[in-house]
Amino acid sequence: MLDRIQKAQNLCQTACKQLARQINIMEVCGTHTVSIFRSGIRSTLPKELKLLSGPGCPVCVTDQGYIDIVLQLADRDDCLIATYGDMIRVPGKNSSLERKQSKANIKIVLSSEDALQLAKDNPEKTVVFVAVGFETTAPATAVAVKEAAEQAIDNFCILSGHKLVTPAMRALLSAKNDKIDAFLCPGHVSVITGYGAFAEIVEDFNRPCVVAGFGPLQIMEGLGEICRQLASGKAELKSMYDAVVTKEGNIAAQKIVTECFEAVDGYWRGLGKINKSTLKLKEKYSRFDAFTRFKINETPSEEKTGCRCGEVLCGLLDPPECGLFGNNCTPQEPVGPCMVSSEGACAAWFKYSRERAQ
Repeated sequence: MLDRIQKAQNLCQTACKQLARQINIMEVCGTHTVSIFRSGIRSTLPKELKLLSGPGCPVCVTDQGYIDIVLQLADRDDCLIATYGDMIRVPGKNSSLERKQSKANIKIVLSSEDALQLAKDNPEKTVVFVAVGFETTAPATAVAVKEAAEQAIDNFCILSGHKLVTPAMRALLSAKNDKIDAFLCPGHVSVITGYGAFAEIVEDFNRPCVVAGFGPLQIMEGLGEICRQLASGKAELKSMYDAVVTKEGNIAAQKIVTECFEAVDGYWRGLGKINKSTLKLKEKYSRFDAFTRFKINETPSEEKTGCRCGEVLCGLLDPPECGLFGNNCTPQEPVGPCMVSSEGACAAWFKYSRERAQ
């Protein structure tokens, strides 16, 4: 194991010496971000190699406008909000679900099936499932919608905030951060999409895309492979996570998502409106769409004054560079979602890094 880590480190050092400039590699997964900090990987890399934490946390990339819609629905007497726990503390414009829990119908669930069961148990309420996540969680949401349709559970609906990773990567390179040299691609998402989904990034932008697992050795070998490609001057698509990731991905999961959802333009925190990046229920299942049911139009909303989560998600700055970090914004009193989520870059920096804004 140590030999393999040393080999990866040597590849990183060789690339840095050969290119003679700073190398910027973005990890597009919140789990990678946390694992990198927890294992101390940053401290083992050449100083010329910089790791950027990208838009890999589904809670973090959810636009402020979406959060405010959830809070509006939480104030309705006829609604029961079903949400994953990490959405509870995300601040909206004036409040959060956590602050509303004492006076609103809000339930924390562990899965979309739990949300569907809430609808069965509470026929007098309309259960609104706060459906956020990337390609990883979209299949489970689709299963719940199909079951609701088959069982005629008409008091169940979803507020779809599901996002697609590849359009965000394209948006980053097209407009936000063209200094990204390569991507360490997400393992969980790749299980569903297959690593072949990232071929377009390699082909259109000439950037290495390497899928890696989440252990320190797997991450280091992923970084080593990226650096090998950068040193060679040839961008390639590769998976270092062959135990669970194939080129084609999970065809059954892709099929059910395609049956229930279509890709539409959607808003991302920090990245703005991205073409074909958000999943919306197809017409066949529109009666389970909370946007349709409550006649809601999602509009972008500005982040709280001083919060720079959007720039963090684009890899434009490290969390300690935000004036609120560690001062007005802490895990106990978060201002932005990147400090709320356990996979948020700000939370990871705060917990594992000694660097603090002065």
